[in-house]
Amino acid sequence: MVHRLLCFNAVGVMGIGVRLAVLSLLAGPLHVHYLVATAVAIEVSILHNFAWHLRWTWAPRAGARTNHVFFRCVAFHAGNGLVSMIGSLALMPLLVGSLGLHYVTANLAAIACTGVSNFVLGDRVIFRASRSAATPSRT
Repeated sequence: MVHRLLCFNAVGVMGIGVRLAVLSLLAGPLHVHYLVATAVAIEVSILHNFAWHLRWTWAPRAGARTNHVFFRCVAFHAGNGLVSMIGSLALMPLLVGSLGLHYVTANLAAIACTGVSNFVLGDRVIFRASRSAATPSRT
């Protein structure tokens, strides 16, 4: 569990870099509204993080069949994606609009608020061990 948590956090740090880079590009020089830029940046980081989690964080649980990858990606979007998207987009108007934080700082705060939920969803639901892998064989 500690190893997975460390891998999850390492992927998360990389994902934060991806999210903030996309956000800064869109909301900065491209002048996209900060909420739209946040949503696009979240989606890019979700895809980035899913690829790393599949191949590293939960690789022993991920399964080798292609259909597992598709269904896990859908589950990752339904779990971590929705938590990140809804949590962040709900917090951003409060953090930016009401509290006056810069959109990058507000995104970091939103990431901190949704991170624990995302780990639990990934570990317990999306990448949970299959029943056959969790049960030792009696041979």
